[in-house]
Amino acid sequence: MESLQVVNDTTEITTKQTLKADFLESFLRYLDATPKTVETYTRALRQLFSYFSFNGITQPGREDIIAFREELKASGHKPTTTQNYITAARLFFGWTSQEGLYPNIAEHLKGVKLDREHKRDYLTSRQVKEMLETIEKDSLKGLRDYALLVLMITGGLRTIEAARADIGDLRNNGDNTVLYIQGKGRTEKTDYIKLSPQVEKALRAYLTARGSGADADPLFTSTSNNNAGERLTTRSISGIVKERLKAAGYDSSRLTAHSLRHTAITLSLLAGKDITEVQQFARHANITTTMIYNHALDKAKNTCSEAIANTIF
Repeated sequence: MESLQVVNDTTEITTKQTLKADFLESFLRYLDATPKTVETYTRALRQLFSYFSFNGITQPGREDIIAFREELKASGHKPTTTQNYITAARLFFGWTSQEGLYPNIAEHLKGVKLDREHKRDYLTSRQVKEMLETIEKDSLKGLRDYALLVLMITGGLRTIEAARADIGDLRNNGDNTVLYIQGKGRTEKTDYIKLSPQVEKALRAYLTARGSGADADPLFTSTSNNNAGERLTTRSISGIVKERLKAAGYDSSRLTAHSLRHTAITLSLLAGKDITEVQQFARHANITTTMIYNHALDKAKNTCSEAIANTIF
C-alpha cells in the first residue's frame, strides 16, 4: 500500500503528515468486532487506498471520499456494499483523527439510501407443502434434506445457524425438545428454538439412518463422495435448498435459502401471532426489523386497487 501525503487542516495545507500502511493494521487491531466484520472493513479500506493510488491522489480530502462513494455506486455495487465501505471509511478516519494521525475527512459523510423492502420472496403454506412432498425419504440424502428444510422453515433458521448445529444441541427444555443455536453475531449457543413433534421425528429419522454420532458431531453432514460425513457449509445448504425449490417448480432468483426464513416469519404473522412474539421467534435484535415484514403484509392486504376497479368496471 503506497504512502499518501495528507494534511492536518483539510481547508489550508499546513503541517503535512503521512498516511502509512501500518495505520490500517493498527486500526484493525483497535477494532472490537467479529472476524467477519474485520474482514469486511479490511477489504473496504484496501479498495479505498487503491482508489487513491490509482487516481494519483496524494492529499485526499473530503471531496475524494465523496468521489469514491459515487464511483462505487456507478460501478454497480450493491447499496449495502457501498454503505459498508463508507461506514468503514468513517470509522477509520474517525480513529485517525482521534489518534492525531490524520484529519477526519469522512466526518458526517452520508452513505447511500437502502431499500428496506425484502430482496427475497417467501413461500405460501401451500407451496411449502408442495416442496416438502417432492422430497423422497427413501435415501439418506432425502432424509437429510427433508429434516433440514422443515427445521429451517419451522424454526426460521439462517443458513449459518443450521451449519453450526451439532447433534448435542438437541436437548430438552421443560416439556419441549429444543435445538440450541449460535445465532448471528453470537459466539456461544445461548439461544434455542422449539421443535415440533413432526420436526423432531424428521431429525431423529435422519440421524438414525446416518448412524450414531457424538454430541460434537455436526447435525447435518455431506453425502457426496468427496466429503461424505463432513459438516455442511452455508454454501452447500444454500445449494440444497435451491435444488429442492427447483425440483418443486419454484425456480426464481428471488427464492433462495434465506427465503425459508422469510417464510417462517411471514407465516407466523399471517397466523395472527403478536409482533413481539414474532420478534423473539425471529431473534431480531430490533423490532423495527420485524416490522418490515408486518408492513409488507399490510401493503399486500390493501384493497384500494380492487375498490377502484369495482367503481370503474
